[in-house]
Amino acid sequence: MNDYLHPLVGQAYEVLHTGTPLTYELACGLSGLQGEAVADLLSLANKVRNRYACLEDGTVHSCSILNARSGLCAENCRFCAQSLHNEAGVEQYGLMKREQVFEAAGRVYAQGIRHFGIVTSGYGYRKITPEFERITGLIRDLKEEYPGLNVCASLGVLGPETAAALARAGIAHYNINIQVSPGRYHDLIADSHPVSDRIDTVRLLQKYGVEVCCGGILGVGESMMDRVDMIFELQRLDVAVIPLNVLVPVDGTPLEGSGAVAVSDIVKTFALCRLAHPCKIIKFAAGRETVMKDFQGLLMLSGANGFLTGGYLTTRGRDIADDQAFIEQLRHFGGGNS
Repeated sequence: MNDYLHPLVGQAYEVLHTGTPLTYELACGLSGLQGEAVADLLSLANKVRNRYACLEDGTVHSCSILNARSGLCAENCRFCAQSLHNEAGVEQYGLMKREQVFEAAGRVYAQGIRHFGIVTSGYGYRKITPEFERITGLIRDLKEEYPGLNVCASLGVLGPETAAALARAGIAHYNINIQVSPGRYHDLIADSHPVSDRIDTVRLLQKYGVEVCCGGILGVGESMMDRVDMIFELQRLDVAVIPLNVLVPVDGTPLEGSGAVAVSDIVKTFALCRLAHPCKIIKFAAGRETVMKDFQGLLMLSGANGFLTGGYLTTRGRDIADDQAFIEQLRHFGGGNS
């Protein structure tokens, strides 16, 4: 291996050569890299992404979400603007009407987006309710109305009957994040429910053959080692898609005024995630525009092969057309041709 490479990065090249995921022990060592060694790590992660996480159509995974029910959540997640425990002043409304959901889906479909997620605030649906049946009906109808549209959902914690119902409805991906290392969930995220509810939901969905989108959030008070622990918990769960968010502090929440995560730590986390998950979809979600700013492209060269476009639940994002032009330019660097 090149003498100019940091020895730990040299060891990590085994992932590129064999496709074998990074070990926890080596990830712990790599998490402490600084300076030029971080750039070497990013280069390796990009090579691994290009070799093992190439999407069939040669593009990146892009999805758009709809905040189909906003606010009114009884859980006390510290970062969330939609919690009733916080005072963020977000708009509150019940489940959107059918025509509103179809209008939103049709808008992104016309712009070439083929993954569309219905997101609702709240703890979840352990049992089938009339509202839950409305949602599964929407999933079926959207798939029929828009050929090739992958309809996804993020509805919170599920039980066996609701997980099975979503599988029958033909859902493409189901999102439920563990947010942080499970051992830090109670302290950093919420104490109104255990993280085991989320982990159990992941396993339930997998039992019924549903691909799970599960990741976390950076910048809520966790350490780099906590991030490594989260990455390897996701490896144990063997989820299909890993979304990584970066905290955008919202006034009226306990995390308002939180300091920004260093860009170098963000890209290092993405690179470690790629090396631990060589073949998975890893996408950047919230914080891409507001935190990364001029360094957005660096993320796509650090192992990411997907992103959320068109806005988030309670904050604006970039226009889909701008993101598509951005990805087209990245093709010249190998960052948009995964």
